[in-house]
Amino acid sequence: MGIVTKLWLGVRATLFWLGFASSTLFYGLLSPLLNFIPYPTAYRILVSWCSFNVWWLKITCGVNYRIEGLENIPTQGAAVLMANHQSTWETLAFAPIFPAGTWVLKRELLKVPFFGWGLRVIKPVAIDRSAGQNAVDQVKEQGKARLDAGIWMFVFPEGTRVKFGAKARYKLGGAILATHANVPVLPVAHNAGASWPRHSYIKIPGTITVKVGKPIASTGKSAEALMQEVEQWIEAEKGKLVFQPA
Repeated sequence: MGIVTKLWLGVRATLFWLGFASSTLFYGLLSPLLNFIPYPTAYRILVSWCSFNVWWLKITCGVNYRIEGLENIPTQGAAVLMANHQSTWETLAFAPIFPAGTWVLKRELLKVPFFGWGLRVIKPVAIDRSAGQNAVDQVKEQGKARLDAGIWMFVFPEGTRVKFGAKARYKLGGAILATHANVPVLPVAHNAGASWPRHSYIKIPGTITVKVGKPIASTGKSAEALMQEVEQWIEAEKGKLVFQPA
């Protein structure tokens, strides 16, 4: 990549980050008011922030996406969505793509000004990772309450963003929740890290692919067996995905 190309990508990324920061400030100031209106309406308003930034990323940086397997998304009942985690992109894009849902996340994120205020509106399961078994119990009980209310749970079993092309150990939390709540897992694979690498300021123009698999039943399975099935599917599918540079 030549220096002129890098400079141009840097300019485009700067335009994106300016829009991202401005929209985060606006929605962050708005979000406390959303706690006083019904959850479905508040959720749609807040998710428009995600939609705006995915659109703005396309306009400024030329990052687009395509989805395979939309027909596999269940239309009845909530599920636990599990996906690989490579980028900030999927944390923005998944909310507009999939049914209303929330995240298992670090409690510290709720303390981040503006961004954390918005997170509170979507009723996340915020855990203290150092709490050990108490954290697992919190995910099970609070997560089941969200699922029973028809709110999907989005889980990145790797626990953190993983470099594109790398492999990390999958944690059991999402599978424990799915088996405890007796709901299916919707496996999702993507290659967003090829366009928006972790810790990267610039974005690589091109088309990200998101692959949605068929729901995997949790009934009668141990968390370990379920997680193994999910991991095998995600790892196999993400290895087949090809990023299409612009």
